[in-house]
Amino acid sequence: MFQFRTYKLKNLNIKLIFGVIVLTIIGILVIGSANYEYQSKQILGMILGIIVMGFVALVDYDFVLQFSRLYYVGVVALLILVLLVGDDSGGATRWINIGIRFQPSELGKILLILFFSKYLMQNEDEINEPRFLVKTAILAAIPLLLIVKEPDLSTTIVTFLIIASLLFVTGLSYKLIGFVLAIAIPSVSLLLFIITREGSTILEGYQNMRILAWLKPEEYPETAYQQQNSIMAIGSGQLLGKGLYNTSVDSVKNGNYISEPQTDFIFAVAGEEMGFIGAVFIILLLLFITYQCIHTAKVAKDLSGKLICSGMAALIGFQSFVNICVVTGLMPNTGLPLPFVSYGLTSLVTLYFGIGFVLNVGLQAKKY
Repeated sequence: MFQFRTYKLKNLNIKLIFGVIVLTIIGILVIGSANYEYQSKQILGMILGIIVMGFVALVDYDFVLQFSRLYYVGVVALLILVLLVGDDSGGATRWINIGIRFQPSELGKILLILFFSKYLMQNEDEINEPRFLVKTAILAAIPLLLIVKEPDLSTTIVTFLIIASLLFVTGLSYKLIGFVLAIAIPSVSLLLFIITREGSTILEGYQNMRILAWLKPEEYPETAYQQQNSIMAIGSGQLLGKGLYNTSVDSVKNGNYISEPQTDFIFAVAGEEMGFIGAVFIILLLLFITYQCIHTAKVAKDLSGKLICSGMAALIGFQSFVNICVVTGLMPNTGLPLPFVSYGLTSLVTLYFGIGFVLNVGLQAKKY
């Protein structure tokens, strides 16, 4: 049975709940303007998400973490199942259809946060031991390799950054972090150089093309058009935007120059129709939600609670950063949704699921 506890209402983080709901409502409005047929589904996702969040917030996270190993096994099993019987869409196999079509990697990010929160708390004293780090690297590599095999490089990168953040919060040595960065930064630079060379086969064909289109959009217009049109849409919104649900003939969105505007490029629609002020408001809400997760981490009663909140902050923060960088042309096209804003029931409900755990950690905070 689930273990419920009696909590004091004054410890409930109303600010976090408010921020999440306001951002979701903005997302619903922009989705309706981008593609009206998806709006009702996103409303249903929000209702379901709130129910899930409320339920999880009342369940003692200490009790939930007792089954952390099952979450890890479950994630690996689901990711293997995706590769075996998953639905193919756009050249990628990322979904399972069991009457309800969902993306296991989205749920996997939350479950991995729970697993590593318990795992790292139990091994806090060994965090800088080589043997432990090798074991941790293997545990992280298995789901990461399965995700990249789908292929879904962007989700792999974000999941890796989440796990790396958890290690940092646990107390990973700054010297080791500096050593890794000293290797990673030149390696990424070398990778980009190799990719630009003709005939490179390091990455999947479409991944290679996306990076080339980002670096040289004038040479690969057919691949770069999505990002270029996105930048044009945001710029055309100017300060106040053209208004939601507008029928302007000069609208990039209305001209269907942005494919699937309700998902990965929803921020472009927001920029065009809500303007600079609306786009900045969305960014501030994302920062606010991330900050609230970090604040809850600071007052958590134990390391596992601190890691759960830090993991959710990393998920929302990194994923938002990558999505907005892609839409504004600062990074190659990756195909990541904007948290709480982009259409996607799996993404939305699992995010509310994770926020429920942050609320539960806050309800058991050692101080405020």
